[in-house]
Amino acid sequence: MKFVSREERSQLDEAKDSKSRISITLELAADHLTKAEEFTSQKKFDQSCEELGRYLGLLTDARTFLATMNPSKNSTRDLYRHFDIALRRLPPRLAVMRRSTPADYAGNLKAAEEYTRETRSEVLDKFYGHTVLREDANDGKKPDEVKAPPEVTKHP
Repeated sequence: MKFVSREERSQLDEAKDSKSRISITLELAADHLTKAEEFTSQKKFDQSCEELGRYLGLLTDARTFLATMNPSKNSTRDLYRHFDIALRRLPPRLAVMRRSTPADYAGNLKAAEEYTRETRSEVLDKFYGHTVLREDANDGKKPDEVKAPPEVTKHP
């Protein structure tokens, strides 16, 4: 379950600008992930899942906050880049935790790992969004024919 506590929400709302808000969000998320790692090493998997939920809640909050901003401004692009750099380090930490977690709890970590990758992918798309040319799917051309796999011939 993803959530952001009231104290953290008030701390985020008190941020004076968008850069400080994203920085605070990333610091809090990293702290929750560190606590989850500590609980995992102590075999306290329920508490680890709670911290993981707080981590995911903060990532979701940052995603929604960035989505409300004007993507064509350079300052917004800087925030996306800063967010991407921070997200780059997180999936390996989640993978290490998942290896030492029982199967009952490992699904939560796998989902968190996928969500983090999804978030990073979205952030990169937004960062490069206005500089990358995309092909239109409906430009009147026929799709390429699907190539048949080569036939395997057995030689005697």
